[in-house]
Order: sequence, then C-alpha cells, then structure tokens
Amino acid sequence: MANMVMFIILAVFILGSALVCVTTKRIMRAATFLLFVLFGVAGLYFLLDYTFLGAAQISVYAGGVTMIYIFAIQLVSKHTLQGLYEKLRGSRVICGALLSLVGLVTVVAILLKNEFISMAAQLPDTEVPMEQIGHTLMGADKYQYILPFEFISVFLLACIIGGIVISRKEK
Repeated sequence: MANMVMFIILAVFILGSALVCVTTKRIMRAATFLLFVLFGVAGLYFLLDYTFLGAAQISVYAGGVTMIYIFAIQLVSKHTLQGLYEKLRGSRVICGALLSLVGLVTVVAILLKNEFISMAAQLPDTEVPMEQIGHTLMGADKYQYILPFEFISVFLLACIIGGIVISRKEK
C-alpha cells in the first residue's frame, strides 16, 4: 500500500513538473522543471529497488544532460532570450492537439495489438540480478545497449561543438 501511495505522489510530481515545463514561457524555468521530471523518474527507479538505474538517472540525465542544457541556454545571448514570447495562433494549437491525439492513438493501438498489458501482468515478481543488467548495458549483441550509449556520447560531443561555434563572435 505504501508503494502505491509513493507511486501516486511521484506520478503527480512528474506530470505536474512536465506540464509546467512545456507550458512555461521562461526557458530557464523549463530547464529547471525538466530537472524535476528527471528526479521524479529517478524516484520511480528507487521505488522499484533499482538503485543502479536511479543513481545513473540522477548522475547522467539530471546531472549531465540538464547541465548541458543550462550551459547551452547561458551561451545564447541573454538579450535574445529575455522576454521571448511566442504568440500562439489558433492553427498551431489545433495542429498540436491533432498531433498529440494521433500520438495517443498510435501508442494505445501498439499497446493493445501487442498485448503488453496482459504480458506485464504475467511476469514473475522476481528481481533481475545486477550482473545481468550490467551485461545487458555493456553488450553489443541484440537487445543490448552499448551502441546507443556510444551514439549518445557522439551526439553530446556534437552539441558541445555546436555550442562552441555558436558562442564564437563573428568579426
């Protein structure tokens, strides 16, 4: 029962922070609420007793990626971002709502077609050994994750180089 209450608290925290993140008009506030969302997801990992994934979530995403976002925001001229507001036109709101609805229908169709919900109910309630998680994260075979990690590192390097190029002043 306590796990369910904690899950509900974390879910409300994550959804509220995500909603404020996408609706705020200040970019630094958006980055801050993104950080709160990432902390909430780490809380879900800790709730499931996946301490390694929770620590990785905090150190890699909440720590690293959010700091890169804030670094990139600070690289851009403060005068450019100061008081930057985008007027919402009716067509953009309708287009965004339709795209969100299409995305929702697609996700629900995939969940129902592949019977993920019934498969999740049939899974045994056992903990995955940490050795198996480590081999999966560092393996290069099918359903292993070293290649996505390497892609993300190259992507972050490209973002840093892009930030340096943007920050250079033209003479």
